[in-house]
Amino acid sequence: MYLACNDPRTPWYAKWLGACIIAYALSPIDLIPDFIPIIGYLDDILIVPLGATLLLKMIPKEVLEECRVKATGYKLVKGGMLAPTLIIVFWLVLSIWFIKTLLKIFS
Repeated sequence: MYLACNDPRTPWYAKWLGACIIAYALSPIDLIPDFIPIIGYLDDILIVPLGATLLLKMIPKEVLEECRVKATGYKLVKGGMLAPTLIIVFWLVLSIWFIKTLLKIFS
């Protein structure tokens, strides 16, 4: 979708919707706060995919097809899986530390 939104043949309103979807997905502010059980994540689960579906319908089919072909040749991050691996390792280390701390407190 990034490539399609940067294409000059994509209508301005589709570009605007794409920017809004990305801003909402990355924003720390939600329509329904995440700390509310179940309903808090419901807006994220519904709004982002529905917006993406609507965006795909707004982008001309020939633009989407060309962008899909271009996207197969792109690497998102140099080094492949380095960034995701580092993030997973960070969270695992943090989780292990947290569990050990809890065990010390309650033992």
